[in-house]
Amino acid sequence: MVKNIASYFTLGLTVIFLLCVSFTSNETVDLSKYSTKGLDLQYTVNLTDAKDRDLLASKEVFSPYLGKSFVGFKEAVAFKESGGNYSCVNTFGYLGKYQFGKETLKLIGIKNPGKFLNDPKLQEKAFIANAERNKWILRRDIRNFVGKRINGVIVTESGILAAAHLAGPGSVKKYLRSYGLDNFADGYGTTVYEYMKRFSGYDTSFIKPNKKAKAI
Repeated sequence: MVKNIASYFTLGLTVIFLLCVSFTSNETVDLSKYSTKGLDLQYTVNLTDAKDRDLLASKEVFSPYLGKSFVGFKEAVAFKESGGNYSCVNTFGYLGKYQFGKETLKLIGIKNPGKFLNDPKLQEKAFIANAERNKWILRRDIRNFVGKRINGVIVTESGILAAAHLAGPGSVKKYLRSYGLDNFADGYGTTVYEYMKRFSGYDTSFIKPNKKAKAI
């Protein structure tokens, strides 16, 4: 019995000794190989672009929670359209983060789709210009229908502008003036109604009506 106790005691001392040696080792981990020094880092919004009108809606301090701000609006539209992918081209040939058609691009001054697809800053400008143009075209409908309920959804300016981005301002006029009976659907079956509901209540006061809005 005494012999067994002595054996356990010796074993315990050995374990304690090994642990002490491991924790008092002078070996250090070299973290220098993990440095980002010299790397060309890219971010969605960099510091030099943060004040550009085409990227931010206001001079407020940036917050990861975009809520119902204008930046929240355009990023929500982008996510629905392409998952936020500037290089996206869908099966119908629509281009970029916001999925523009070539004819719409021409209306806002962009005649080179290839250049557009490879220029994120131009894509942001295109979204602003197209929204300004649509807001001018739909200015009377915005005045007459915002606050009314159509198909169970309260009409808002952001819903109108989002639907115009999807279907064009003409289709939105038909939807509003028919009180939801003329409900255009795109090639994937997404309707004006869905965009009016999904993008309701965002702050789009940043967008100013502009008949001649151009991205270039």
